[in-house]
Amino acid sequence: MNYNKLTDYLDHLEEQYGIPSGDCIVCRKHQVLYRHSFGHSDYERKKTVSPDDFYMLYSATKLITMTAVLQLIEHRRLNLYDELTNYFPEFSVLRVVNQFNPTIPMSWPAQNAPSHFAHNTIRIIDLMSMTAGLSYNMDAEPLKELRQKSNNKAGTSEVVACIAKMPLIYEPREHWSYSIGHDILAGVVEKVSGVAFDKYLEQNIFEPLEITDLTFMNSSVRNKLSALYRGELDPVQGPTGKILPYPEGYKSNFCVTENYKSGGAGLIGTVDAYSKIADALANGGIGYNGARILKEETVALFSIPYTTGIQTDEFRMSGKTGYDYGLGVRVLTDAKSSPSPVGEFGWDGAAGAYVLIDPIHKLSIFYVQHIFGFPKVYSEIHPTIRNLVYETFLHKN
Repeated sequence: MNYNKLTDYLDHLEEQYGIPSGDCIVCRKHQVLYRHSFGHSDYERKKTVSPDDFYMLYSATKLITMTAVLQLIEHRRLNLYDELTNYFPEFSVLRVVNQFNPTIPMSWPAQNAPSHFAHNTIRIIDLMSMTAGLSYNMDAEPLKELRQKSNNKAGTSEVVACIAKMPLIYEPREHWSYSIGHDILAGVVEKVSGVAFDKYLEQNIFEPLEITDLTFMNSSVRNKLSALYRGELDPVQGPTGKILPYPEGYKSNFCVTENYKSGGAGLIGTVDAYSKIADALANGGIGYNGARILKEETVALFSIPYTTGIQTDEFRMSGKTGYDYGLGVRVLTDAKSSPSPVGEFGWDGAAGAYVLIDPIHKLSIFYVQHIFGFPKVYSEIHPTIRNLVYETFLHKN
């Protein structure tokens, strides 16, 4: 297949947007249809991009957390409609702030903001579908206090229990709001499986697919990270479009403590490693090596939208035209909005990662760049990559 248009587009991203590097892979039926990288992975522009480069995946982590949760549901150790209190009784008493007005950038309510007791409980499906009413305040006072009290050593389940102290911004199940729910689900995986979240992923997803280059931040891989950049943000005008190196010593605020494994944004890894998971999900849960990580009927749950009414309207404000929100993923529901088929699903990450999974054609796309806070990657670059892939694929098929 001739992907010259896609290659030309990727090679001009630096000229058009100032993007210093990126990597893109397209797979179908366990075969690599296309692979192209561009630019340099260091600030000095001396080291060309390599398949060995690690990237901070941020919210692309959520798809893998959802895979873990669905494994437990598939094995009947967990149920979509289980109450969160079955696993974390700390969530038995929930407070909802009396008033919350979303802003850009987001300003979360204070810990002591006027509030009332919630009428609804939080269920597993509410966490998966971002309708639990939670915020995404990783700098909340209870988390700061736990970090100090534990000498920065609190583990995942301990942090999740602490999240219960944070006020909700909405009554559960009334609104859609991008939130910390998938971090809580990492704690649920620990409680149900009896093993640490990172170990669960290793034993049940990574090792079966022979993946060695997906992990959480640690000293052994820090020097393998591609240089991280940031989009300049004017306090009044918003994003300026200028791309700058991230300050030295940058630490993700999703790393609440040294021992915390964020199910919402904590994984780092290579393009090859992540694409093995995307490829498995595109092929009914079976990996390139024949290992099965999910049943085909379980993978099909990813293609079902779970938001309705005002929840759908709120999700679509994120700019993902033609998509609704499902179990931790966007789901294409409008055939006119994309050349990909209805039921295609995936997500993205705060530094520009993008995953698309097409179970109909057994096709997957994974693209990375490493720029935090660059909104045009979502509104322009990701849709263009998708469209160019399908322009070639559908023409040949």
